[in-house]
Amino acid sequence: MSARESAVTAPPVTATIMDAAASGDVLLEARGVTKRFGGLVAVRDVNLDIPKGGIVSIIGPNGAGKTTFFNVVAGIIDPSAGAVEFRGRKLIMRPRRTWIEPILWVAPSVIVVLIALALGVQNGGDEGLAITGLLALGLLITTFLLAIIRPPWYTQLLARMGILRSARPNDVVTAGIGRTFQNIRLFQNMSALENVLVGMHIHLRSNLVDHFASSRRQRREEEAAAKRARELLRLVGLREIDDELAKNLPYGDQRRLELARALASDPVLLLLDEPTAGMNPAETSAMTALIGRLRKDLGLTILLIEHDMRVVMGISDHVLVLDHGERISEGTPEEVRRDPKVIEAYLGTSAS
Repeated sequence: MSARESAVTAPPVTATIMDAAASGDVLLEARGVTKRFGGLVAVRDVNLDIPKGGIVSIIGPNGAGKTTFFNVVAGIIDPSAGAVEFRGRKLIMRPRRTWIEPILWVAPSVIVVLIALALGVQNGGDEGLAITGLLALGLLITTFLLAIIRPPWYTQLLARMGILRSARPNDVVTAGIGRTFQNIRLFQNMSALENVLVGMHIHLRSNLVDHFASSRRQRREEEAAAKRARELLRLVGLREIDDELAKNLPYGDQRRLELARALASDPVLLLLDEPTAGMNPAETSAMTALIGRLRKDLGLTILLIEHDMRVVMGISDHVLVLDHGERISEGTPEEVRRDPKVIEAYLGTSAS
């Protein structure tokens, strides 16, 4: 059996998206994700649940908003609205470094004091001033608690005021999400091994003193990282190229190297942006089989964008279809394949 046949006939995970949502086995949950660039809405109100251990694909014509949605999840761009939760924790909505939010904490208390003075509460003597002071203190404590707890309405208020932004990319990687890019982004003048080691940086614990002193901890950590990097290179099918510069590798090998670098951060969820783009049929078949093995052998959950429908239909458990930034269809590969809206989006005519 060929690699392509193996990938296409591999059985999907038994749990559907609906089953996962019902059982609470959802790894990533996107709700109402919207991204505007000026007057252009690139992504509009997209919802998506990704179950643990599943392979979910996002497809659509060019300009459908697929990569924009990816970039929101990966923390590269800020959403205009919506939220993403990963492992039950929000990835979106981190406070910016701004002086506006502290003002929001203090402003209600100041306003109460000013209103009280304007209404002549001071004429009530010490008792009136004490009540006003207690009320202002209570408001100050309440606003500080709101800043810590951040209920949804408070988060939405801060987002509308521009005080919040998405999680930084390094926060997303630390949380357990790795990704590759539509256009290969390797360090071209670094070796293959060094490119993979860069992906491990977030997990290294040696500090500046360790490096200056060449401590035992630093040496052990470097040896372990190099060993793991070589294992990942072999895992993606790259052998005896450890010292080769990335720019000297064939295109297909560069794709595999970028995948190895993404795996180096030990992700739980892997985002693959057109992993077979530009590959010939043999390379595409091999990459398809590799993606299936990563799910099976490493227990990874995978979200991918892909234009090759043979790849999508062969390995996906669930497919989301976007067109002009909006969801037009969603379901199993077979359901999506038969959907008239999907046929119209790709062919430009309604299905007969």
